Amino acid sequence: MELAEVRNELETTAKKLAEFRGSLDLDNKEARIAELDEEMLQPEFWNDQQKAQGVINESNALKDQVNEFKELFDIFENLEITYELVKEEDDQDLRNDLEAELEELTGRLSQFELQLLLSDPYDKNDAILELHPGAGGTESQDFGSILLRMYTRWAEKKGFKIETLDYLPGEEAGVKSVTLAIRGHNAYGYLKAEKGVHRLVRISPFDSSGRRHTSFVSCDVMPEFNDDIDIEVRTEDIKVDTYRASGAGGQHINKTESAVRITHIPTGVVVACQSERSQIKNRETAMKMLKSKLYQLEVEKKEEQLAEIRGEQKEIGWGSQIRSYVFHPYSMVKDHRTNVESGNVNAVVDGEIDEFIDAYLRSRIS
Repeated sequence: MELAEVRNELETTAKKLAEFRGSLDLDNKEARIAELDEEMLQPEFWNDQQKAQGVINESNALKDQVNEFKELFDIFENLEITYELVKEEDDQDLRNDLEAELEELTGRLSQFELQLLLSDPYDKNDAILELHPGAGGTESQDFGSILLRMYTRWAEKKGFKIETLDYLPGEEAGVKSVTLAIRGHNAYGYLKAEKGVHRLVRISPFDSSGRRHTSFVSCDVMPEFNDDIDIEVRTEDIKVDTYRASGAGGQHINKTESAVRITHIPTGVVVACQSERSQIKNRETAMKMLKSKLYQLEVEKKEEQLAEIRGEQKEIGWGSQIRSYVFHPYSMVKDHRTNVESGNVNAVVDGEIDEFIDAYLRSRIS
Protein backbone atom coordinates (compact mmCIF):
# COMPACT_ATOMS: atom_id res chain seq x y z
CA MET A 1 0.00 0.00 0.00
CA GLU A 2 1.36 3.43 -0.97
CA LEU A 3 1.61 6.10 1.72
CA ALA A 4 -0.96 8.20 -0.13
CA GLU A 5 -3.44 5.30 0.16
CA VAL A 6 -2.68 4.98 3.86
CA ARG A 7 -3.33 8.71 4.26
CA ASN A 8 -6.70 8.38 2.50
CA GLU A 9 -7.65 5.42 4.72
CA LEU A 10 -6.74 7.40 7.84
CA GLU A 11 -8.81 10.37 6.68
CA THR A 12 -11.80 8.10 5.97
CA THR A 13 -11.37 6.55 9.43
CA ALA A 14 -11.25 10.00 11.04
CA LYS A 15 -14.56 10.92 9.38
CA LYS A 16 -16.18 7.68 10.53
CA LEU A 17 -15.02 8.19 14.10
CA ALA A 18 -16.40 11.74 14.05
CA GLU A 19 -19.77 10.41 12.80
CA PHE A 20 -19.77 7.72 15.49
CA ARG A 21 -19.00 10.28 18.19
CA GLY A 22 -21.97 12.36 17.06
CA SER A 23 -24.42 9.45 16.94
CA LEU A 24 -23.21 7.96 20.21
CA ASP A 25 -23.76 11.12 22.29
CA LEU A 26 -21.04 10.05 24.73
CA ASP A 27 -21.96 12.56 27.45
CA ASN A 28 -25.53 11.24 27.71
CA LYS A 29 -24.36 7.63 27.64
CA GLU A 30 -21.85 8.21 30.44
CA ALA A 31 -24.54 10.01 32.47
CA ARG A 32 -26.87 7.03 31.97
CA ILE A 33 -24.12 4.63 33.07
CA ALA A 34 -23.69 6.67 36.27
CA GLU A 35 -27.48 6.46 36.90
CA LEU A 36 -27.49 2.69 36.44
CA ASP A 37 -24.43 2.24 38.66
CA GLU A 38 -26.21 4.24 41.37
CA GLU A 39 -29.34 2.10 40.96
CA MET A 40 -27.29 -1.09 41.39
CA LEU A 41 -25.98 0.18 44.74
CA GLN A 42 -29.48 0.47 46.23
CA PRO A 43 -30.32 -2.10 49.00
CA GLU A 44 -33.57 -3.18 47.28
CA PHE A 45 -31.90 -3.66 43.88
CA TRP A 46 -32.20 -7.46 43.86
CA ASN A 47 -35.83 -7.56 45.07
CA ASP A 48 -36.94 -7.92 41.44
CA GLN A 49 -34.28 -10.17 39.89
CA GLN A 50 -35.57 -9.90 36.34
CA LYS A 51 -35.57 -6.10 36.46
CA ALA A 52 -32.14 -6.15 38.12
CA GLN A 53 -30.73 -8.31 35.34
CA GLY A 54 -32.15 -5.88 32.78
CA VAL A 55 -30.38 -2.98 34.49
CA ILE A 56 -27.10 -4.91 34.55
CA ASN A 57 -27.44 -5.84 30.88
CA GLU A 58 -28.12 -2.23 29.89
CA SER A 59 -25.19 -0.97 31.95
CA ASN A 60 -22.79 -3.56 30.51
CA ALA A 61 -23.94 -2.84 26.96
CA LEU A 62 -23.47 0.92 27.37
CA LYS A 63 -20.04 0.47 28.97
CA ASP A 64 -18.97 -1.88 26.19
CA GLN A 65 -20.06 0.63 23.55
CA VAL A 66 -18.39 3.64 25.19
CA ASN A 67 -15.18 1.74 25.98
CA GLU A 68 -14.99 0.27 22.48
CA PHE A 69 -15.29 3.74 20.92
CA LYS A 70 -12.58 5.14 23.20
CA GLU A 71 -10.31 2.21 22.39
CA LEU A 72 -10.88 2.62 18.65
CA PHE A 73 -10.11 6.33 18.92
CA ASP A 74 -6.89 5.62 20.87
CA ILE A 75 -5.79 3.12 18.21
CA PHE A 76 -6.49 5.70 15.49
CA GLU A 77 -4.41 8.36 17.27
CA ASN A 78 -1.51 5.91 17.62
CA LEU A 79 -1.78 5.10 13.91
CA GLU A 80 -1.54 8.80 13.09
CA ILE A 81 1.71 8.97 15.06
CA THR A 82 3.03 5.82 13.35
CA TYR A 83 2.15 7.28 9.95
CA GLU A 84 4.21 10.41 10.66
CA LEU A 85 7.16 8.23 11.73
CA VAL A 86 6.93 6.17 8.54
CA LYS A 87 6.89 9.39 6.48
CA GLU A 88 10.08 10.55 8.17
CA GLU A 89 12.04 7.29 8.36
CA ASP A 90 10.45 5.06 5.65
CA ASP A 91 11.09 1.98 7.80
CA GLN A 92 9.61 -1.11 6.07
CA ASP A 93 8.85 -3.00 9.31
CA LEU A 94 7.11 0.08 10.70
CA ARG A 95 5.14 0.44 7.46
CA ASN A 96 4.05 -3.24 7.64
CA ASP A 97 2.87 -2.71 11.22
CA LEU A 98 0.99 0.41 10.18
CA GLU A 99 -0.84 -1.38 7.34
CA ALA A 100 -1.70 -4.42 9.49
CA GLU A 101 -3.04 -2.30 12.36
CA LEU A 102 -5.01 -0.09 9.98
CA GLU A 103 -6.64 -3.18 8.43
CA GLU A 104 -7.55 -4.48 11.90
CA LEU A 105 -8.98 -1.09 12.90
CA THR A 106 -11.09 -0.98 9.69
CA GLY A 107 -12.58 -4.40 10.54
CA ARG A 108 -13.37 -3.36 14.10
CA LEU A 109 -14.97 -0.13 12.89
CA SER A 110 -17.20 -2.14 10.56
CA GLN A 111 -18.41 -4.31 13.44
CA PHE A 112 -18.88 -1.26 15.68
CA GLU A 113 -20.94 0.41 12.95
CA LEU A 114 -23.22 -2.62 12.81
CA GLN A 115 -23.77 -2.39 16.57
CA LEU A 116 -24.81 1.23 16.18
CA LEU A 117 -27.16 0.35 13.31
CA LEU A 118 -29.19 -1.99 15.53
CA SER A 119 -31.50 0.81 16.55
CA ASP A 120 -35.02 -0.53 15.82
CA PRO A 121 -37.33 -0.30 18.85
CA TYR A 122 -36.76 -3.85 20.13
CA ASP A 123 -33.37 -4.74 18.64
CA LYS A 124 -31.79 -4.65 22.08
CA ASN A 125 -34.28 -7.21 23.48
CA ASP A 126 -33.73 -10.88 24.13
CA ALA A 127 -35.02 -13.14 21.37
CA ILE A 128 -37.45 -16.06 21.13
CA LEU A 129 -36.45 -18.41 18.32
CA GLU A 130 -38.67 -21.25 17.07
CA LEU A 131 -37.75 -24.02 14.64
CA HIS A 132 -40.45 -26.00 12.83
CA PRO A 133 -39.41 -28.74 10.36
CA GLY A 134 -41.57 -28.99 7.25
CA ALA A 135 -42.75 -32.03 5.32
CA GLY A 136 -40.08 -34.68 4.97
CA GLY A 137 -40.32 -36.65 8.20
CA THR A 138 -37.08 -37.73 9.83
CA GLU A 139 -34.85 -35.92 7.32
CA SER A 140 -36.49 -32.53 8.00
CA GLN A 141 -36.52 -33.18 11.74
CA ASP A 142 -32.80 -33.98 11.64
CA PHE A 143 -32.24 -30.71 9.76
CA GLY A 144 -34.13 -29.04 12.63
CA SER A 145 -31.57 -30.45 15.09
CA ILE A 146 -28.71 -29.23 12.85
CA LEU A 147 -30.12 -25.69 12.93
CA LEU A 148 -30.73 -25.97 16.68
CA ARG A 149 -27.05 -26.79 17.16
CA MET A 150 -26.04 -23.97 14.78
CA TYR A 151 -27.97 -21.32 16.69
CA THR A 152 -26.89 -22.69 20.06
CA ARG A 153 -23.21 -22.58 19.03
CA TRP A 154 -23.62 -19.08 17.58
CA ALA A 155 -25.26 -17.80 20.78
CA GLU A 156 -22.56 -19.38 22.96
CA LYS A 157 -19.83 -17.68 20.92
CA LYS A 158 -21.64 -14.35 21.42
CA GLY A 159 -21.76 -14.93 25.18
CA PHE A 160 -25.57 -15.09 25.16
CA LYS A 161 -27.60 -17.22 27.55
CA ILE A 162 -29.78 -19.95 26.07
CA GLU A 163 -32.91 -21.47 27.60
CA THR A 164 -35.02 -24.19 26.01
CA LEU A 165 -38.64 -23.14 26.54
CA ASP A 166 -40.27 -25.98 24.62
CA TYR A 167 -38.87 -29.12 22.97
CA LEU A 168 -40.68 -31.84 21.06
CA PRO A 169 -38.29 -34.60 19.93
CA GLY A 170 -38.57 -36.34 16.58
CA GLU A 171 -39.83 -39.92 16.48
CA GLU A 172 -36.56 -41.36 15.11
CA ALA A 173 -34.12 -38.44 15.20
CA GLY A 174 -34.00 -34.66 15.36
CA VAL A 175 -36.79 -32.42 16.60
CA LYS A 176 -40.44 -31.88 15.68
CA SER A 177 -40.28 -28.37 17.10
CA VAL A 178 -38.18 -26.38 19.53
CA THR A 179 -38.46 -22.94 21.13
CA LEU A 180 -35.40 -21.18 22.56
CA ALA A 181 -35.00 -17.99 24.56
CA ILE A 182 -31.67 -16.41 23.59
CA ARG A 183 -30.78 -13.68 26.04
CA GLY A 184 -28.22 -10.96 25.62
CA HIS A 185 -27.91 -7.38 24.37
CA ASN A 186 -29.13 -7.07 20.76
CA ALA A 187 -30.03 -10.79 20.56
CA TYR A 188 -33.23 -9.97 18.67
CA GLY A 189 -31.48 -7.35 16.54
CA TYR A 190 -29.10 -9.99 15.21
CA LEU A 191 -31.45 -12.96 15.04
CA LYS A 192 -34.25 -11.19 13.17
CA ALA A 193 -31.96 -11.77 10.16
CA GLU A 194 -32.61 -15.52 10.52
CA LYS A 195 -36.39 -15.41 10.24
CA GLY A 196 -37.62 -17.42 7.25
CA VAL A 197 -37.41 -20.81 5.58
CA HIS A 198 -34.09 -22.68 5.52
CA ARG A 199 -33.42 -25.40 2.90
CA LEU A 200 -31.11 -28.42 3.14
CA VAL A 201 -29.85 -30.52 0.20
CA ARG A 202 -27.85 -33.68 0.98
CA ILE A 203 -27.61 -37.45 0.68
CA SER A 204 -29.91 -38.49 3.49
CA PRO A 205 -28.34 -40.76 6.14
CA PHE A 206 -31.88 -42.09 6.70
CA ASP A 207 -32.29 -43.29 3.10
CA SER A 208 -30.92 -46.80 2.58
CA SER A 209 -30.82 -46.15 -1.19
CA GLY A 210 -28.45 -43.21 -0.72
CA ARG A 211 -30.65 -40.74 -2.58
CA ARG A 212 -30.40 -36.97 -2.43
CA HIS A 213 -33.10 -35.25 -0.35
CA THR A 214 -34.28 -31.67 -0.01
CA SER A 215 -35.84 -30.65 3.28
CA PHE A 216 -37.05 -27.44 4.88
CA VAL A 217 -37.23 -25.89 8.35
CA SER A 218 -38.96 -22.61 9.15
CA CYS A 219 -37.29 -20.32 11.67
CA ASP A 220 -39.44 -17.79 13.49
CA VAL A 221 -37.84 -15.03 15.59
CA MET A 222 -39.56 -12.58 17.93
CA PRO A 223 -38.37 -10.10 20.55
CA GLU A 224 -38.98 -11.26 24.11
CA PHE A 225 -40.94 -8.77 26.20
CA ASN A 226 -41.16 -8.33 29.94
CA ASP A 227 -43.22 -5.29 30.86
CA ASP A 228 -42.01 -3.07 28.02
CA ILE A 229 -44.94 -3.66 25.68
CA ASP A 230 -48.65 -3.01 26.06
CA ILE A 231 -50.58 -5.79 24.32
CA GLU A 232 -53.95 -6.71 25.74
CA VAL A 233 -54.78 -10.41 25.84
CA ARG A 234 -58.34 -11.01 27.03
CA THR A 235 -59.01 -14.10 29.15
CA GLU A 236 -61.96 -15.10 26.96
CA ASP A 237 -59.68 -15.07 23.89
CA ILE A 238 -57.31 -17.77 25.12
CA LYS A 239 -57.50 -21.50 25.72
CA VAL A 240 -55.02 -22.97 28.23
CA ASP A 241 -54.03 -26.65 28.21
CA THR A 242 -51.66 -28.40 30.58
CA TYR A 243 -49.74 -31.58 29.88
CA ARG A 244 -46.72 -33.57 30.97
CA ALA A 245 -43.46 -32.25 29.59
CA SER A 246 -41.57 -34.44 27.13
CA GLY A 247 -38.15 -32.85 26.81
CA ALA A 248 -34.92 -33.17 28.72
CA GLY A 249 -34.95 -32.10 32.32
CA GLY A 250 -34.72 -35.11 34.60
CA GLN A 251 -37.19 -37.55 36.09
CA HIS A 252 -39.36 -34.87 37.72
CA ILE A 253 -40.43 -33.43 34.39
CA ASN A 254 -42.96 -36.16 33.63
CA LYS A 255 -44.46 -36.50 37.11
CA THR A 256 -46.86 -33.55 36.93
CA GLU A 257 -48.72 -31.66 34.22
CA SER A 258 -46.43 -28.64 34.52
CA ALA A 259 -46.15 -27.87 30.79
CA VAL A 260 -48.53 -25.21 29.45
CA ARG A 261 -49.93 -24.62 25.98
CA ILE A 262 -51.87 -21.42 25.25
CA THR A 263 -53.99 -20.96 22.12
CA HIS A 264 -55.04 -17.44 21.11
CA ILE A 265 -58.45 -18.13 19.58
CA PRO A 266 -58.88 -14.99 17.38
CA THR A 267 -55.53 -15.47 15.60
CA GLY A 268 -54.91 -19.21 16.02
CA VAL A 269 -51.48 -18.50 17.50
CA VAL A 270 -50.24 -21.34 19.74
CA VAL A 271 -47.38 -21.12 22.26
CA ALA A 272 -46.05 -23.70 24.70
CA CYS A 273 -43.58 -23.74 27.58
CA GLN A 274 -42.22 -26.63 29.63
CA SER A 275 -38.91 -25.25 30.91
CA GLU A 276 -39.94 -24.88 34.57
CA ARG A 277 -41.20 -27.36 37.16
CA SER A 278 -43.91 -24.91 38.13
CA GLN A 279 -47.04 -24.72 36.00
CA ILE A 280 -47.51 -21.11 37.15
CA LYS A 281 -44.05 -20.09 35.92
CA ASN A 282 -44.56 -21.90 32.62
CA ARG A 283 -47.86 -20.08 32.17
CA GLU A 284 -46.20 -16.71 32.83
CA THR A 285 -43.50 -17.47 30.27
CA ALA A 286 -46.05 -18.73 27.74
CA MET A 287 -48.05 -15.49 28.11
CA LYS A 288 -44.90 -13.45 27.38
CA MET A 289 -44.30 -15.63 24.32
CA LEU A 290 -47.89 -15.07 23.19
CA LYS A 291 -47.54 -11.30 23.50
CA SER A 292 -44.31 -11.48 21.50
CA LYS A 293 -46.05 -13.43 18.74
CA LEU A 294 -49.00 -11.05 18.64
CA TYR A 295 -46.60 -8.11 18.42
CA GLN A 296 -44.78 -9.84 15.57
CA LEU A 297 -48.08 -10.33 13.73
CA GLU A 298 -48.76 -6.59 13.98
CA VAL A 299 -45.28 -5.79 12.65
CA GLU A 300 -45.78 -8.17 9.71
CA LYS A 301 -49.17 -6.60 8.89
CA LYS A 302 -47.59 -3.14 8.77
CA GLU A 303 -44.72 -4.43 6.59
CA GLU A 304 -47.23 -6.01 4.19
CA GLN A 305 -49.19 -2.76 4.01
CA LEU A 306 -46.00 -0.81 3.25
CA ALA A 307 -45.03 -3.39 0.61
CA GLU A 308 -48.43 -2.95 -1.06
CA ILE A 309 -48.01 0.82 -1.06
CA ARG A 310 -44.55 0.41 -2.65
CA GLY A 311 -45.88 -2.18 -5.09
CA GLU A 312 -43.58 -4.96 -3.89
CA GLN A 313 -44.43 -8.58 -4.66
CA LYS A 314 -43.36 -11.17 -2.10
CA GLU A 315 -43.96 -14.88 -2.35
CA ILE A 316 -44.68 -16.66 0.88
CA GLY A 317 -44.15 -20.40 1.05
CA TRP A 318 -41.63 -23.20 1.01
CA GLY A 319 -40.29 -21.98 -2.34
CA SER A 320 -39.21 -18.63 -0.89
CA GLN A 321 -36.40 -19.92 1.31
CA ILE A 322 -33.95 -17.36 2.66
CA ARG A 323 -30.93 -19.67 2.72
CA SER A 324 -29.81 -23.00 1.25
CA TYR A 325 -27.36 -25.43 2.87
CA VAL A 326 -26.01 -27.77 0.17
CA PHE A 327 -23.93 -30.79 1.21
CA HIS A 328 -24.26 -32.66 -2.10
CA PRO A 329 -23.31 -32.60 -4.99
CA TYR A 330 -21.09 -29.72 -3.78
CA SER A 331 -20.61 -27.86 -0.48
CA MET A 332 -22.08 -24.39 -0.22
CA VAL A 333 -24.30 -22.22 1.94
CA LYS A 334 -25.99 -19.37 0.07
CA ASP A 335 -28.22 -16.62 1.40
CA HIS A 336 -30.74 -15.84 -1.34
CA ARG A 337 -31.51 -12.34 -0.04
CA THR A 338 -27.96 -10.99 -0.20
CA ASN A 339 -26.19 -13.62 -2.40
CA VAL A 340 -23.55 -14.08 0.31
CA GLU A 341 -21.99 -17.54 -0.03
CA SER A 342 -19.70 -19.78 2.01
CA GLY A 343 -18.05 -22.97 0.85
CA ASN A 344 -17.39 -24.10 4.42
CA VAL A 345 -20.72 -25.72 5.27
CA ASN A 346 -19.36 -27.38 8.42
CA ALA A 347 -18.20 -24.05 9.86
CA VAL A 348 -21.61 -22.49 9.14
CA VAL A 349 -23.59 -25.24 10.87
CA ASP A 350 -21.10 -24.95 13.74
CA GLY A 351 -22.34 -21.40 14.34
CA GLU A 352 -20.28 -19.27 11.93
CA ILE A 353 -23.22 -17.27 10.58
CA ASP A 354 -22.14 -13.69 11.34
CA GLU A 355 -21.30 -12.92 7.69
CA PHE A 356 -24.88 -13.76 6.67
CA ILE A 357 -26.41 -11.76 9.52
CA ASP A 358 -24.08 -8.81 8.87
CA ALA A 359 -24.87 -8.70 5.14
CA TYR A 360 -28.63 -8.94 5.70
CA LEU A 361 -28.74 -6.17 8.33
CA ARG A 362 -26.63 -3.85 6.18
CA SER A 363 -28.85 -4.56 3.16
CA ARG A 364 -31.89 -3.36 5.12
CA ILE A 365 -30.18 -0.07 5.92
CA SER A 366 -28.60 0.67 2.55
